[in-house]
Amino acid sequence: MFELRFKKEEIPYWADQYVVGSIKKGEFESETGIIEEIAPRVQARGYYTREEFEDLCRWKTKRTRSQVQSNPADTIEECTRMALSTPDERLRIGVLTLLNGVSWPTASVLLHFGFNNLYPILDFRALWSLGLEKTPSQYKFDLWDAYTHYCRHLAAEANVSMRTLDRALWAYSQKEQKAAPKENQ
Repeated sequence: MFELRFKKEEIPYWADQYVVGSIKKGEFESETGIIEEIAPRVQARGYYTREEFEDLCRWKTKRTRSQVQSNPADTIEECTRMALSTPDERLRIGVLTLLNGVSWPTASVLLHFGFNNLYPILDFRALWSLGLEKTPSQYKFDLWDAYTHYCRHLAAEANVSMRTLDRALWAYSQKEQKAAPKENQ
């Protein structure tokens, strides 16, 4: 189903081409803040606070801001706690999509930073870099599961972190993909 469009030995090169994104609100002004501050706290605590949840959702997409803000803090805590504690992969991503404004790509961001080196970010750019010409009109668990396993295997084989792989996939598509499709949110 997936085939990397460039040599796996080039993953570090493409990761270095990635431009770090900004979230422009609160104390976390960049992806570095997410990686160094939010992710370790969430991983230690086992759930996202409302502010952390909103920061990561905004980092992925600003289009769903009002929907994301409509989630009660206790619902955010319960859904993210369940996602970060259950061993069931389908439940792990599925429970996050119950939150207002959280699509599969945004749920994947919450898992990506909520676990250390375990989940890729689901994104049309990453999928294109792995050989998918067209973004699915609707994401389903089978695609997510296959994508996750492929990325885990690829990252291990290339001896890079999931964050490095994600950056490489995104940067390669940004540079090489001719017409970027509108992402499913």
